[in-house]
Amino acid sequence: MRAAVFIALFDFLALGALGVFFPYFSMYLHTTVGLSATQTGLVFAITPATGMLAHPLWGQLADRSGSRTRVLALVSFGAAAGFVLLGQLDGFWPLALGTAVMALFMTAVIPLAVSITLATVQDLGPHAYGLVRVWGTVGFLVAVVAFPRLLASSGAQPGDLSLMMPATALLFASAGLVALALPRDKTVSARAEAHDYRLLLSEPSFLRMLLFILLAYLCLQGPMSLFPLFVESLGGGVNMVSDMWIIMLLLELPLVAMIGMVQQKVGARGLLAIGLLSGSARWLVSALSSDLNIVYAAQLLHGVTVMGLILGAPLYVDAVIPARLRSTAQGVLAMAGVSLGGVLSNLMTGWMSDALGPRTPALAGGLGALLLALAMSRLLPPLAGSGPGHDGRGKDNGLADRGARTGELTQPEQSIEAGI
Repeated sequence: MRAAVFIALFDFLALGALGVFFPYFSMYLHTTVGLSATQTGLVFAITPATGMLAHPLWGQLADRSGSRTRVLALVSFGAAAGFVLLGQLDGFWPLALGTAVMALFMTAVIPLAVSITLATVQDLGPHAYGLVRVWGTVGFLVAVVAFPRLLASSGAQPGDLSLMMPATALLFASAGLVALALPRDKTVSARAEAHDYRLLLSEPSFLRMLLFILLAYLCLQGPMSLFPLFVESLGGGVNMVSDMWIIMLLLELPLVAMIGMVQQKVGARGLLAIGLLSGSARWLVSALSSDLNIVYAAQLLHGVTVMGLILGAPLYVDAVIPARLRSTAQGVLAMAGVSLGGVLSNLMTGWMSDALGPRTPALAGGLGALLLALAMSRLLPPLAGSGPGHDGRGKDNGLADRGARTGELTQPEQSIEAGI
């Protein structure tokens, strides 16, 4: 229980840092620095592109060493240093290079935290993961609400978001200190051998999930990244972006806390379908409406997408991999979705926003997500031996079961499928 409290605190600080950075970074690049929408999309694409290297690199280091908490502290401190550097830079190329340095560390924080959380809460019941992870959403919400007020109290000029970088750095550094205090029991410290990563390549359910998450992020990541530019096109500014993020997070809080109960009802694939359809509806409604009240209301669906897709995908993956490969598997999942899918999505939406207007990325993303949801039954079949309410670890459940038969350390059968 002590470990769960520390992880909840880490999530609060780390996602609080992302709550300062993510909602406003495109506005910082476009308004404070003066980059075009295309250049903003390119800089955004650098973060997930760097993550394609960082995710498996840090995941393998964590799994091979067994020192997952120390690696988590290292990448948290590295992210803090990267944001300090980024705040000193100006112009497209310096910002592009600085973003790559920052992203080498920052992109690994959440997948590593996920793998540690899964190991820590596996014996605490089906609701433990949601009750721990919800503190990350609380931290994100606090940051989204507090940052515009911090700007106002500092006397910053309208459009000047320079304080974003030191504030984000401070929160990541604080999260790193908490990571150093995380307990290191034998479950968290399970070590993988040099070639164990090959086991992941032999599991069809894992490989299908990689393709699915790539396509899902291709549809949904770009519209989310450039959402502040869409709000600006409707006449809004930083305060309106903040207000809309509050709306997004209102429903996310209870849904994340209740994810164990929802997963027991609909299963892992049901969670993914719910998340994908809600993301589609959110962006279609936003793209087709000029009424800010309707756009505001549509942002409530963000919380459903987070619960179903962002948390559901790691839940699915954790059900089919050996415990000693948790960090690598979650890193590869992030590489396929957040990184590769994010790169392609940010590039396409940046171009579409400049060439076809700021509504186009939301419309294209919503339609794409809808088509993917319709194809989901063929692309991502249910886990073998699983159904609604099942945790996916049946006796025919592929890689996880093979690991048990060969003496590999795996999650207990009664554990939940866990996620971001």
